[in-house]
Amino acid sequence: MAGGFWLNRGHRAYALGAVIAGRWLLIVAQGYPPRVTKLRHGDPASPGIRRRRRGRGFSYTAPSGERLTDAAPLARIEDLVIPQAWRDVWISPEPGGHIQAVGTDAAGRRQYLYHPQWRKERDEEKHDRVLAMAKRLPEWRACVDEDLATRGLGRRRVLGAALRLLDRGIFRTGGEEYAEENGTHGVATLLREHVCVRRDSCVFEYPAKGGLARTVSIEDPDLAKVIRALLRSRTGSDRLLVCRTRAGPHEIHAADVNDRFKELAGDDCTAKDLRTWNATVLAATAFASAEPPRSERGRKRAEAAVMREVSEALGNTPAVCRSSYVNPRLVTAYRSRRTIAAAARRAAKLDGDEARAVLERATVRLLGNHG
Repeated sequence: MAGGFWLNRGHRAYALGAVIAGRWLLIVAQGYPPRVTKLRHGDPASPGIRRRRRGRGFSYTAPSGERLTDAAPLARIEDLVIPQAWRDVWISPEPGGHIQAVGTDAAGRRQYLYHPQWRKERDEEKHDRVLAMAKRLPEWRACVDEDLATRGLGRRRVLGAALRLLDRGIFRTGGEEYAEENGTHGVATLLREHVCVRRDSCVFEYPAKGGLARTVSIEDPDLAKVIRALLRSRTGSDRLLVCRTRAGPHEIHAADVNDRFKELAGDDCTAKDLRTWNATVLAATAFASAEPPRSERGRKRAEAAVMREVSEALGNTPAVCRSSYVNPRLVTAYRSRRTIAAAARRAAKLDGDEARAVLERATVRLLGNHG
């Protein structure tokens, strides 16, 4: 669940973290000489090294226009492991550039390869932000409860249902482009045919990002009431989340969900932060039941098992879960034999929201004491 796809090459290691079928592909190379510590802003619009097909391999042209033959820059380029399928490749002439390479993939999308140090710093900032958001979640959830308690199918109540799905079902927001291009869905683009309500439970079966067939069951009386009303509503749309406005039915879009999320959680947060937090709590809970690391082999096996468990809940690969979602401080804590085992035992005696609150508070404390 945690670390990208590891490719060993001699004494170096590279982490490839790809967003499956995503708009952006982030590939993090971890094989730079340790002396490179001062990062510089990289601008793909500025002159850079260019790659051209040459036989079965590639040749590289320096910004000056001369063919690149020096061993050091060629070795650095090899270490970047730029996908062969990329076209129009730009490579930073600076080893410390925060953007190391840019290219166009087979689907015509512009992709970026970042310096591992820059990526590490951004990840630390992200997890700090997510941890701060987690401390505000009780108030956030209280606001969602109020939204769900409103009458009718107005914008506020329908968006409340969307946020509840993000929180309890660990859904993605769901971009229209994914639904149109790939036939995959998230909260905003769920169709009526993707859900059925059974008493207080909602069961969703839909194609998620990457074409993964995902099934999510949520037992929530308040949510079930809204979903049942949405299924009965005549809107003329196949979409599930359609609110009523004075101008008529309005389909909820990913931007609507994100905007409402920010209104309640803060402008510095995104809906993906909630998914990141839920993944982190799931991992913390899984580590709590894992055997303490007594050997290197046992440690790796336990960490891999935790990441697989989280990946099943998120619908991602274990590699993406580790590199993009689970807070790496959890892994560090586990290796130091620090987990939320005591809280997990208490939570096992509780139900629903109470159990979740115990686990989340313990995870906040564990991560807050990482240093």
